[in-house]
Amino acid sequence: MRFTKDHEFVRVDGAVATVGISDYAQQQLGDVVFVELPAIGTKFAKGAAAAVVESVKAASDIFSPVGGEVVAINDAVQATTSLINEDPLGRGWLFQLKLDDPSELDGLMDDAAYAEFLKTVA
Repeated sequence: MRFTKDHEFVRVDGAVATVGISDYAQQQLGDVVFVELPAIGTKFAKGAAAAVVESVKAASDIFSPVGGEVVAINDAVQATTSLINEDPLGRGWLFQLKLDDPSELDGLMDDAAYAEFLKTVA
């Protein structure tokens, strides 16, 4: 699993990347009440705004950690937004991309680097 400085995660299985928000991000947002996911077939460049998560505190853009084409969305989180709070790194994922360039993962933080990064923002 890799993380961005904007608190998105990406988990890669073959050529498909699963994207969501980190546990830290869901804690900062509070109770998620609405999510807007991208349409299947949409293409994003790395860093492009791809989804929106709204909570009782704020609305936040979710940026694509890597470039690619959306091949799946998590319909379950649209129906039950609390999944994002309950299990952000598991059942609360947002969308999946077919990777354009796997080397884009190299610039993202692994678990240990992300944990160190969180010490600087807390």
